[in-house]
Amino acid sequence: MTADSYGRLDDDDYPAYTMGRAAEMLGTTQGFLRAIGEARLITPLRSAGGHRRYSRYQLRIAARARELVDHGTPIEAACRIVILEDQLEEAQRINAEYRRTAESANPTAAG
Repeated sequence: MTADSYGRLDDDDYPAYTMGRAAEMLGTTQGFLRAIGEARLITPLRSAGGHRRYSRYQLRIAARARELVDHGTPIEAACRIVILEDQLEEAQRINAEYRRTAESANPTAAG
């Protein structure tokens, strides 16, 4: 790891975790991580040697899928649910941002 890499460990999108470490942190198998990758829930980055690397954001997504699978949801359905939840959260964030922008542009209409 380079000195620059250490500074990026706070970055949610930095691929800091190997597949083995990610599986250990999630309490799951490497096969589960491969399966959600095949379902296109997450796409790990690859190291120069071709090994999968996961970010903290990807681990949070994987943990949510694992929670659904643990409650009996088939993995493909769990991945679709998580994707839809993520899309909804992003849409709500954008909507709130537009609302704030509109209110600041026209403060009399907000009250």
